[in-house]
Amino acid sequence: MIEFESVTKQFPDGTVAVKDFSLTLPTHKTTVFVGSSGCGKTTLLRMINRMIDPTSGRITIDGEDITGQDKVKLRRSIGYVLQASGLLPHRKVIDNVATVPMLNGVPKAQAREAALDLLDKVGLDRSLAKRYPRQLSGGQQQRVGVARALASDPNVLLMDEPFGAVDPIVRADLQTELNRLQADLGKTVVFVTHDVDEAFLLADQVVILKKGGEIAQAGTPAEILADPADDFVASFIGADKSKRRLRLHRDPQGVDLVVDEDGRMVGVLRGD
Repeated sequence: MIEFESVTKQFPDGTVAVKDFSLTLPTHKTTVFVGSSGCGKTTLLRMINRMIDPTSGRITIDGEDITGQDKVKLRRSIGYVLQASGLLPHRKVIDNVATVPMLNGVPKAQAREAALDLLDKVGLDRSLAKRYPRQLSGGQQQRVGVARALASDPNVLLMDEPFGAVDPIVRADLQTELNRLQADLGKTVVFVTHDVDEAFLLADQVVILKKGGEIAQAGTPAEILADPADDFVASFIGADKSKRRLRLHRDPQGVDLVVDEDGRMVGVLRGD
């Protein structure tokens, strides 16, 4: 469990990125921070592994204050996936994945064998293990990034807009893959995105942020969709738009269709 207790972050230029932020992120669940640029979501994420230290307040992981932990040791114990994958360009895929275990003292052969298993887990063919990052597609690079983040078997996985740089089809595949992995592994995932549809697809807990890290609303996707806290949340999630107002329509062939307020078909209702 990750807890923020009255956390504030003010940068040297006077910018207050996060002000008096308090929230509990449940264990083995996916919490998604979502909001527009400048709302503090990435700052909150980076404070968890001490890439940024808070100006005041406290952050704990499983009850332990992270400020009392060595930064390097803390970061190696937490998985971290970046938007641009952050792979080391001069190292082959297998060695990128094996990096953190080897830094932690795992023998090279053992770390490489575990890396191959992780490639299987994230849906990559083992034949890619000897390639360099530049020889992979964007989607493949992101899968390698996820494998690398999982290599030390962390309890916490941080993901900073990891699918934002790939095309929509690849992004949808990666979202599906992440949900499959989370169902299998049960990590405590903290995910940052500006895409509310992505947040609703991935999250157990969605946290909609305003400027300065102010929580506009936190809850399950169903809770937020069913009962937006205010006009800001309603507008942000598109509750005031036709695509969120859905109804059933039976066509002449007897098929139950899901249509929006303007009558556009968005799906087919199935019994299974």
